Amino acid sequence: MVFTPTTIAIWAIAALATAGVIVRPFKLPEAVSAILGAAVLLIAGLLPWGAGLKAVGKGLDVYLFLAGMMLLSETARREGLFDWVAAFAVNKANRSPGRLFLLIYGVGVLVTAFLSNDAAAVVLTPAVYAAAKKAKVEPLPYLFICAFIANAASFVLPISNPANLVLYGDHTPPLGRWLASFALPSLVSIVATYAVLRWVERSSLGEPWECDVEQAKLTPGSWTALIGIGATAAALLVVSALNQQLGLPTCLLGGLTTLIVLARKREAPWATLRGVSWAVIPLVAGLFVMVEAIERTGLTSALAEMLNAASHASTPGAAAGAGGVLALVSNVMNNLPAGLIASTAIAEAHPPQKVVNALLIGVDLGPNLSITGSLATILWLTAIRREGETVGFWRFLKLGALVTPPALILAIAIQVVVG
Repeated sequence: MVFTPTTIAIWAIAALATAGVIVRPFKLPEAVSAILGAAVLLIAGLLPWGAGLKAVGKGLDVYLFLAGMMLLSETARREGLFDWVAAFAVNKANRSPGRLFLLIYGVGVLVTAFLSNDAAAVVLTPAVYAAAKKAKVEPLPYLFICAFIANAASFVLPISNPANLVLYGDHTPPLGRWLASFALPSLVSIVATYAVLRWVERSSLGEPWECDVEQAKLTPGSWTALIGIGATAAALLVVSALNQQLGLPTCLLGGLTTLIVLARKREAPWATLRGVSWAVIPLVAGLFVMVEAIERTGLTSALAEMLNAASHASTPGAAAGAGGVLALVSNVMNNLPAGLIASTAIAEAHPPQKVVNALLIGVDLGPNLSITGSLATILWLTAIRREGETVGFWRFLKLGALVTPPALILAIAIQVVVG
C-alpha cells in the first residue's frame, strides 16, 4: 500500500466521518456524518461516481432487510404487541428483578438467533422498555441486555447477523458445518456475556415490585404482527438453508404484515412510515461508499499478504490475532464495513478455515465494546432514544470494556481449539 496524497486524503476523510458518527457533533444523527463523508469523497473526485453507486448497490440486501424488520417492529409497537409481551414477561418473572433479567436475556438469545441481531435491537428493545415501565423499575439495566445479546448471540446461526453473510460472501458454510464450528463458541459467548453483565448491573436492578400487572388480550392487529414476525423467522431459516439473500423476503413479509394490519383497520400508512427510523439506511449506504474508497487505497491487498504470512507462521496464532484485531477495528469503523474489507482480504488470501471462523467471531462479538461498533447497537440506540432514554459513547464503552473481553477471548480460544 503506497501512501500517496490521494490515499492520505481518503483515509483522513473516512476517519473524520467515522469520528462524526461516534461523537455526533451538535447532536446530529449518525447518518449525517456518514453521508457527508461519502459525498466529499465523490465530489472531490477521490472515488469515481460509478464506483460510488456500485458501492451503494452492494448494500441493497442490507437495506431491504432493515426496511422489513423496522416495518415489522413499528407495526407491532403500534398494535400493542410489545405491551402484551411486556406484561407477560413481568408476570412470569414473579416480581423478581433477577428473574426478569434472565427471562429477557433468554428471549434476546432466541430473537437474535432466529431473527438476527438487528431484529433484537429493533423488535426486542421496545418490548423490554415497556416491561421495565410496567414493573416500575429502572429500564437501562434491562435495555443493555438488548444491546449486548444482539452481538453475543449473533453467530449461533448464519442468519443471526447480516455481517455473517457479508464476511462469507457466497461461501457460507452449510448449517451442519456451521453448528459444528460455532455452537460451542456461541454458547461460551452467551454465557460469559450474561455472567459479566449480570454481575455489573447487580446493584442497578432494584427491589422486587409489589404486584403483577394486568395482562391485556391480543388484538387482531397484534396477532397479525406476531404471525408476521413468526413467518419472517421461518422464512429466514429456509432462505438461509438455501444460501439465498435475506433482504427481499424480509422486506416483503414486513411490508405485507404492515399492509394487512392497515387494511383491516382501514388506516393510512403515513403514521406507521413516520415511526420508522429510515435514517439508518443512508447511514449504511455512506459506510459502504467509504469502504469502497478505502479498498482502492490497496488496504485489502496488504491485509491479504499479512494474513497469508501469519497463517503460514502459525494457524492458531493467526486465528487468535486476526479475530482480536478485527474485533477492535469493528469498533473503530463499524462491523459492516470492517466485515466487507475482511471478506475481500479473505477472498485474496484464502486462509485456513480456522482463521476465517475466528475473523467471524471478531466481527460479530467484538462490536460489543462500543456503541457504534455494530449496526445493531446503532439501531438499539435509536430505539432507546425514542423512548426518552439515552446512553453516551463513554458510558457504553466503560460497560463494554468489562463485558466484551471475557466473552471474546473465550469464544476465539474455543474456536481455535475445536474449530
